[in-house]
Amino acid sequence: MSVVKINVLTVPADMREELERRFSNRAGMVESADGFEWFELLRPVEGTDQYLVYTRWRSEDDFQTWQQGQAFQRGHAQAGAAQGHGHGQGPAASGSQIWSFEVVQSASPKS
Repeated sequence: MSVVKINVLTVPADMREELERRFSNRAGMVESADGFEWFELLRPVEGTDQYLVYTRWRSEDDFQTWQQGQAFQRGHAQAGAAQGHGHGQGPAASGSQIWSFEVVQSASPKS
């Protein structure tokens, strides 16, 4: 059964562009992880300052293995390090929490 991890990131308005740039620069880091199934960065459009980082995994073990691996550590270390330009100092988000779900049902477009 697949699992979904949603990282809820509170992002001040002046840091939104920076957050999106950082995710764009990390593109490809998670895609090669064993058990990885899907990624989406969801931008809020009204009423909230929270971005959702949606990932789907074959199993909880696959997610945990990736989270403890070098690619995860490198990606998150880069996000927190000084980038030397713009808002590239420290984290772009002011808060974060992880939501975990098991996929019970899913659907895709009919062919």
